[in-house]
Amino acid sequence: MTELLLKVFYAMNRLVRFILCLALPFCLTCSKQNTAVTTTPLAATVETENPISPLAHSYEKVAGQLEDLALKDETSWTRLEFLTDEIGHRLSGSKSLERAIDWAEEEMKKAGLQNVRKEPVQVPHWQRGTVENAKIMSPLSKNLTILGIGGSVPTPKSGLRAEVVLINNFKELETKNIKGKAVLFNHKMPTWTKEHGSGYGDAYIYRTQGASKAAKLGAAFVLVRSLTAHSLNSPHTGSLGYADNVKEIPAAAISTEDADHIERLAAKGKAIKVLLNMNPKTFPDATSYNVIGEITGSEKPEEIVLLAAHIDSWDVGTGAHDDGGGCMAMLGALESIKRLNLKPRRTIRLVLFTNEENGLRGAKQYSENVKDQIKNHVMAIESDTGVFAPVGVRVQNSEVGKAQLKELTPLLASLNATEITDGFSGADIMPIVNQGVPGLGMAVHGEHYFDIHHTEADTLDKVDKDEFRKNIAVASILAFVIADMKPRFGKK
Repeated sequence: MTELLLKVFYAMNRLVRFILCLALPFCLTCSKQNTAVTTTPLAATVETENPISPLAHSYEKVAGQLEDLALKDETSWTRLEFLTDEIGHRLSGSKSLERAIDWAEEEMKKAGLQNVRKEPVQVPHWQRGTVENAKIMSPLSKNLTILGIGGSVPTPKSGLRAEVVLINNFKELETKNIKGKAVLFNHKMPTWTKEHGSGYGDAYIYRTQGASKAAKLGAAFVLVRSLTAHSLNSPHTGSLGYADNVKEIPAAAISTEDADHIERLAAKGKAIKVLLNMNPKTFPDATSYNVIGEITGSEKPEEIVLLAAHIDSWDVGTGAHDDGGGCMAMLGALESIKRLNLKPRRTIRLVLFTNEENGLRGAKQYSENVKDQIKNHVMAIESDTGVFAPVGVRVQNSEVGKAQLKELTPLLASLNATEITDGFSGADIMPIVNQGVPGLGMAVHGEHYFDIHHTEADTLDKVDKDEFRKNIAVASILAFVIADMKPRFGKK
């Protein structure tokens, strides 16, 4: 009797499941969370332990289409190849940057974007000189591998000679007699880990602030250990910010190998004397441009989902990861949406910012230009940590938005980009994020980014085409869904 009852129970259970599965598509279609995009249901059943959310379910089909298109994209790679190999590095004030800006404007038009335009920005114009070298004079003779730090003043024509004092942190600087001497800021960046990141945030202050802090105490010039944990004798440049009303002294980055050599000599009690010779120039501000293109919203065109990257780069390498790849991935994302003839409810705007590297003038100018429309910016997402394999996004300013993104992670599962964490979103969107706009930063596998960051090695051969395409896929899916979903992103 018991066996018979069990058989009846299991038969009834299977029948109930069958009826529920038949009803599921109709229920999801009628859901209040459903959007203008019509899709077929997932292969989820009532037996699924963590069923897909109605929000993600309603975009499953279109997300799959965007992903398929991105993973086959050839146009975006061809653009990145042209930008890096044929235009090259793009420092603010340079002719190559303005050539890249004009070219990007034309590419946006070719991609079918609307309201394509250039908005003027006044940017700093610093130029690396033809002379840039350093040498240990004693206790041995050895050439050092250096790069002048962006914005540095020159040395006299005969150079500057001084004894080197090693400094590991700013607190230690206050305890040493550095008057008339050269300061080597020897802060060491740790090896990248997923748990702790790169340590860049703790290291870059010695490059940006070190010269002025040392000058206040009478230093002759500054050397800075390159901001990387791994080096093949490659120095890393970057931006330096002189403090007001402090003497401006020359500053250069040296390779980690040379910094270690000087450290070993100092540990033996040797007096190390170095000669530095540089002739960079600073010119009056130049006119540059942010490049902007859009897909206009079908229902709420005044509300904006912003995609961001920066088109300028340092004057070494060709800015392939920083940030040419980000620019072309974001343009590719909008082009994918356009190619599928998708019409999001809100406007998706792409801004390729100028002058991120040594001034953030493009970001500041954009914020000023849209100051009356800040409240209409639904979200801003930036790509500026390289186009390595994506892992998810970092979120600022919106706990509700973070929860909504977690609902959408099934759409990114096949791309292995489901990590939604708190964290810095991006430098170019920070002026509007600081005014309350939710910010997202494209998160990627970052273990090798600072190996090439701001060096001659940031070239196209370091970019993996398939990983680059995955960045296009993630950006296009998030941009379209956030621009189209009925509840405004970040709002309950």
